[in-house]
Amino acid sequence: MLINWRAPRLWLFGLGLVCAASVALALVAQHRFGMEPCPWCILQRMQIMAIGSLALLAAAAPVKWARQLLSLLLIPLAASGAAAALWQHFVAAKTNSCALTLADRIITTIGLDSRWPDIFEVRATCADAAVSVLGVPFEFWSLALFLMTVAIAALAFWRGRQGD
Repeated sequence: MLINWRAPRLWLFGLGLVCAASVALALVAQHRFGMEPCPWCILQRMQIMAIGSLALLAAAAPVKWARQLLSLLLIPLAASGAAAALWQHFVAAKTNSCALTLADRIITTIGLDSRWPDIFEVRATCADAAVSVLGVPFEFWSLALFLMTVAIAALAFWRGRQGD
């Protein structure tokens, strides 16, 4: 059986897997290597988890219009993640405290930090969380994933319009 590499379902499924892998890597970096997350890190983690879940749901959608709608919803979610990554790098990482920022308020309001602290608890300031992996700031890795999401979601939406 040949795999249709142009199928939106495959791209969306792959995106879901990449999102799961990136969160797993972030958790390993946090719990094994001591890279403690700031509010903006946690916000991006939540956004990546939402994107991964939505992408997997879109890949599993039995009807084309549902897959297209879910693909379309991925775009603003990824755009907000890209904005968070850029804000973290250019603004938040330059400050000594990032308490009571938009990211901190969103995390507190949703309450995941109190339910699952090992995954969602803020444990560092933005300045302390400014780390590089392979010479690239950690938040730029997230930015790349958010931009990839926009491209895949747009492709899945467009290919779905043309007929899976």
